[in-house]
Amino acid sequence: MAGGLTSEQVEQFHRDGFFSPRECLAPGEVRHYRKCLEDFEASRGTNIPSLSILYKYKLHLRFPWVNEIARHPAILGAVEDLIGPDILIFTSAIFIKEPHSPAITAWHQDATYFGLEKPETANAWVALSVASQESGCLEFIPGSHTRGQLRHGTEQVSNSANSRGQTIVEPFDKQNSVSTPLRPGEFSLHNSLVMHSSPPNRSDDRRIGLAFFYISPGTRHTGSRRMSALLVRGEDTHGHYDLESHPAAETDPATQTAHEEAVFRYREAHAEQVERVSAS
Repeated sequence: MAGGLTSEQVEQFHRDGFFSPRECLAPGEVRHYRKCLEDFEASRGTNIPSLSILYKYKLHLRFPWVNEIARHPAILGAVEDLIGPDILIFTSAIFIKEPHSPAITAWHQDATYFGLEKPETANAWVALSVASQESGCLEFIPGSHTRGQLRHGTEQVSNSANSRGQTIVEPFDKQNSVSTPLRPGEFSLHNSLVMHSSPPNRSDDRRIGLAFFYISPGTRHTGSRRMSALLVRGEDTHGHYDLESHPAAETDPATQTAHEEAVFRYREAHAEQVERVSAS
């Protein structure tokens, strides 16, 4: 197979809705990419979560180093084994929990925010620091993706970092949830419909994760606005999306403008999908 996934591993992903862990970055690469992140934060005098919404989404269009990780052969190979040889990035995000932060990620499904007609996606979560149970690694409910899209609502979940306080409001059993710890440089894969969350970071280090949301070009977006996406492997013969460009340089004006326009478009569609699922 393209990424070296065995047939049993592919079967596990489709059965459970996730698979973990897989290796992609060597220790030296992890140090380099974490330095890229923290050098940028130092230049702004604050951490990325404290910056504007521009620095939460589609960072693979803004930072060449994020783009490099998104196109890592180990990640794309595994994704190809799951969704086929033609691959788009729909969006990406960075998730940072500072040391001893009480912030949690409440139970949710990523598909809530995407508005895709057949959310058979492969979402990769890449660790740039230790993601352990102590530091707040992802937790999944095996097989929960088979329930389809569940209703989400704005709930008063203490210390939730979810957008607009969104969380699943339909009844579900989380007793069999599975934690997926990652070492720096490892990644997990999950379906956008699988239910997941993450606990607080009780460790002495930052918990840093980059998430990339991959789809096949044949997957349509159902929202009212035409979306954009970045082709990272194969070809797009469907034309459902405006194809984005790889970033030239972090400080390149054209790169910055393209990123801002893509985020604005994504945020509009994101808000529309949140309202749709909350009202259903």
